[in-house]
Amino acid sequence: MKSQKPKLSTQQKSSRRKFLQQGGALVAASGLATGMSVTALAANEPPAQPTDLREEIFARVWNTPLVDTHEHLFDERDSLSAKEDWTVLLSGYLGADLLSAGMPAALHQRFYAQGPSPGEKWKILAPYWPAVKNSGYAQAARISLRELYGVEELGADTVDKAQAGFMAMRRPGFYRKILCELGKIESCQVNWAYSSNNRSAQFSAPFHESEMPTLLMQDLSLNYMFAGPPDLRTLAKPTGIAVAGLSDWHKVIDWWFKKYGPYAVAVKTQDAYRRQIDYIPTPAEKVEAVFKKKADGQAITPQEQKSLEDHLFWYAVRKATECNLPVKLHTGYFATTNAMPLARLRDNAASACDLCRAAPASRFVFMHICYPYYEELIAVAKQYTNAYIDMCWAWIINPLAAKDFLKKYLVTAPANKIFTFGGDYLNVEQVLGHALMARQGIALALCELVEEGWLSLADAIELVDPIMRGNAKRTFRLDEKEATLRNAPWRLS
Repeated sequence: MKSQKPKLSTQQKSSRRKFLQQGGALVAASGLATGMSVTALAANEPPAQPTDLREEIFARVWNTPLVDTHEHLFDERDSLSAKEDWTVLLSGYLGADLLSAGMPAALHQRFYAQGPSPGEKWKILAPYWPAVKNSGYAQAARISLRELYGVEELGADTVDKAQAGFMAMRRPGFYRKILCELGKIESCQVNWAYSSNNRSAQFSAPFHESEMPTLLMQDLSLNYMFAGPPDLRTLAKPTGIAVAGLSDWHKVIDWWFKKYGPYAVAVKTQDAYRRQIDYIPTPAEKVEAVFKKKADGQAITPQEQKSLEDHLFWYAVRKATECNLPVKLHTGYFATTNAMPLARLRDNAASACDLCRAAPASRFVFMHICYPYYEELIAVAKQYTNAYIDMCWAWIINPLAAKDFLKKYLVTAPANKIFTFGGDYLNVEQVLGHALMARQGIALALCELVEEGWLSLADAIELVDPIMRGNAKRTFRLDEKEATLRNAPWRLS
């Protein structure tokens, strides 16, 4: 049978004709070929675009608020009291790139420690900066440095300016200035698993009673509910429940959901860092004796540990579903150095299918696009009604892959099941650069889909609000949660 060319709308024909007439000049429309680098993105206005089509899409993306679906932000008061300096903008993910580039561990520790002057820290950084400065992690930091402190290029002559800007910015109200005024972010969803007393990566509680609950909305962390810290009673202590057996531990989980389920926007686990997400539905009677052994401090086998975790995972998922809370799971890339088992990550998407199939009434949010296996995750979202995809972190892991993912997703899977931004940071100063990179990627993805004839301009414009904020507001019931959080008891006490 003779194949037929698809019929194009008038707008699609116009876009395609314009592309052909310009002989590929639209390649320059990203700004990169006109002298505008990604690190020159500005928070207050979109970059100038050489075509009407691009100007309209970029303007719409820049003027649309974002809902940030994933952060690990501390409260503002904790950041204000912390002894830190400008290097927090280069901390976390970029620190891993520096180690990967060959920075010795001792120098790495000194670079992020308090004590060395900005000039001394630059001397540590300088040999490795050329190797990492163009990675997504560093580009986000460079944008934040420029937007917040006016530092155009980091160097020996600008690190003092960076430090002065950092100190001047850290004043009461700087969270709203960075997130809301500059970043045009409506709200953030925070996964809390850290101690507010010393800002160290130590477990404190599965839910954080934030001082800014309607801006820093919180997930309820599942990790310690089914994997458990060394002493299972750590999580039980606030509940007053004496844990002797598995049924008691179920009551502990019930307590946390009853107390914080109404205020949480979702539940979250990043257990994929230590195991495959192949949670098999396991009956209580199979693991009751195992739990008793663990609670008594006895050793259990790896298979017994997995079976116990599998049972408790599904118990927590059922509670989340009863509370109408989506279940967020880490997938894909690791935020570490010299530790990622890529072979195990390859199976994340297959395990995601099993989860969706086992609990059709539960909504699963698969995070970080399962990079680098993002094609598989698109297939999961296309196939399963209860599969949602969160692009958090992706724009700085690999901005080109993230743009590629969004283009492919929008012409493959339902557009109402994708969330396009989450900064995934500890420090608020880092969020702005990532948000601007996400806006750039979203705008470029939509522009290219129109220019290539896959979308009309009207279709692209129509997608902007849902993928940047609308999907998240609906899925996580943010208007309802905001109303509840305004009357949170810890806020009124």
